[in-house]
Amino acid sequence: MENSGHNSDNGARIARSFVAARRAGTALADYPGDPPAALSDAYAVQDMAITLTGRTIAGWKVGRINPPLGGVDRLVGPIFADQVVDHRPEPVDMPVFARGFAAAEAEFLLRIARTPDPAKLRYTMDEARVLIDAVHIGIEIASSPFPGINDHGPGVTISDFGNNNGLVVGGAIPEWREADLTIWPIEVSINGGLVGAATAAEMLDGPFGAARFLLELMAARGIALTPGQWISSGAVTGVHPVAIGDRVEAIFDGRLTVTCAIKVQ
Repeated sequence: MENSGHNSDNGARIARSFVAARRAGTALADYPGDPPAALSDAYAVQDMAITLTGRTIAGWKVGRINPPLGGVDRLVGPIFADQVVDHRPEPVDMPVFARGFAAAEAEFLLRIARTPDPAKLRYTMDEARVLIDAVHIGIEIASSPFPGINDHGPGVTISDFGNNNGLVVGGAIPEWREADLTIWPIEVSINGGLVGAATAAEMLDGPFGAARFLLELMAARGIALTPGQWISSGAVTGVHPVAIGDRVEAIFDGRLTVTCAIKVQ
């Protein structure tokens, strides 16, 4: 009981600290508590922070745990509606924490078609695909008030909303059901210089594998996914550090482009 109380108090302190820092746009020089001992503890902190922030969730980011922890190779975090931006011909401004962690990632974005059965805990890849009604290109902005967010294990990352701070929704991919997205070449440039190139074949079992993981995890957590929410399915070319004033461009299959400009939170 004593340990349970410590975990609860510790988790509440972590959640309050991150929510306050994000609201104020300030940095946290140190992690504000004892790092979560297990992934379940980290998601408990995330749940507390979601309740505290009171913001509408427009989707979920899925990130990789490398190396896997206890056989788990992915993590998730909420994407809030007020940080989801549609792309425009000119780069859209996306905020990051100037003295925290800041990066940009090229990702396939999957849109949820309908609410999954809350009692269904396991999905095949085909069952996951059926619950998707659109696929777009996009850029996830990964940023946290804590500059060491990715240096202390997945529990720390999960505890601060999975290190998400926004999503740029690019153009829709036509006929995505017939396309093999895992072979598309994807490139990311910052200020005109190439920083990453890869295909989704290198990211575990691809974007629909990320959707399957999310469906199963959220069913286990008792969190309902709703129609229209986005799944940001994982960094294809890597996690690319950015600074205030940078211009980020992601090119998918040599023809579909999405851009953003990095500004201070």
